[in-house]
Amino acid sequence: MNDDPGLWPAPHPSAPVHATVRLPGSKSLTNRALVLAALSDGPSVVRRALRSRDTELMAAALARLGADVDTAGEDWKVTPGPLRGGQSVDCGLAGTVMRFVPPVAALADGPVLFDGDPHARTRPMHEVLRGLRGLGVSIDDEDRGVLPFTVQGTGRVRGGRVTIDASASSQFISALLLAGARYDEGVDVRHDGKPVPSLPHIDMTVDQLRVHGVDVDDSAPNRWYVPPSTIRAVDVPVEPDLSNAAPFLAAGLIEDGSVTVRDWPRHTTQAGDALREIVTLMGGSAELGDEGLTVRGTGALHGLDYDLHDVGELTPAVAALCLLADSPSHLRGIAHIRGHETDRLAALAAEFTALGGDVTETEDGLTIRPAPLTGGTFRTYGDHRMAHAAVIVGLAVPGVLVENIATTSKTFPGFAEAWSGLFA
Repeated sequence: MNDDPGLWPAPHPSAPVHATVRLPGSKSLTNRALVLAALSDGPSVVRRALRSRDTELMAAALARLGADVDTAGEDWKVTPGPLRGGQSVDCGLAGTVMRFVPPVAALADGPVLFDGDPHARTRPMHEVLRGLRGLGVSIDDEDRGVLPFTVQGTGRVRGGRVTIDASASSQFISALLLAGARYDEGVDVRHDGKPVPSLPHIDMTVDQLRVHGVDVDDSAPNRWYVPPSTIRAVDVPVEPDLSNAAPFLAAGLIEDGSVTVRDWPRHTTQAGDALREIVTLMGGSAELGDEGLTVRGTGALHGLDYDLHDVGELTPAVAALCLLADSPSHLRGIAHIRGHETDRLAALAAEFTALGGDVTETEDGLTIRPAPLTGGTFRTYGDHRMAHAAVIVGLAVPGVLVENIATTSKTFPGFAEAWSGLFA
């Protein structure tokens, strides 16, 4: 029996799971839509917006800077206003807030202070700040390249060409592109460094800019050009968060189960769409139909050799499935996820090993071999994706106790209840 209120017993099903689920909206799409709405030429609506800690922090940040953001219902109404300085912004642990809002604050009429949770002060920010400085923005960070820092807004930004190294996060590029149309010379962003991770997220940014009538030239490798222009007010619908689908689809792979995720888009820029290929490679089937995506298990779960560089956020869930597989797995191309909410490679290796897993942490990934597993405490490090890994392991291993399941509220409020509902 678990008497620790901080530990949540992960459900362990006694039979294959057969379920249909509907997921909340995408955090990545919601926060991009909010930024562009706040910079647009009139009121607009973000339809079916995700309500989570990260999106509420974004809404609050934009409201502090002068936008009227009405989050009362499922559809959030945004009315732009003059961008004002003399404010402070709480970033929490949200990478989108700490990276996407400073380029907006540079257009404000005074200084804006940014800070966040203690761990947020360790997340890399230097290239966003260096990029902004290259575009003519003054920033006071005492040469630390992390939170806290102050953006000295002057009401306008020169803009122009800037070269940064975005090999640690694609958000560095998205941050400059989202506000770039409002700069005097637009932005011409060049990447110089190792390959940019999570390219689908940049594609998402480019797609959202074009929805708002902004021209983006991304025809050349490692270069994105946004000329100065008006950001048109457009009502934007938010797709389901496909990365949050990972644990639910995993439940369908265990034995001969099946899970359908409703409203899966046929065309999307979300990284989570890669799950269709991944579950198939691991021995399941994935069928996209009118109702959504249905994943079925076959009774066998095979190991995986896969480069997750472009879809790194899926790593914890995929690694958990690999831990349950009948053959070795090699996950590669994900050194950059050491700089996410926690060092995800080190955290996964530590927690899997504590449950009996045979895991080797490599320079840019994990090697996972089959081994007998036991229950125990699974620490989440305040990271929602680590909680997803924990509950997936619990599908096949009884007695997994998840520390701080509430961290899933970052992108999925009510996750624990929705997950438990699969097994009711």
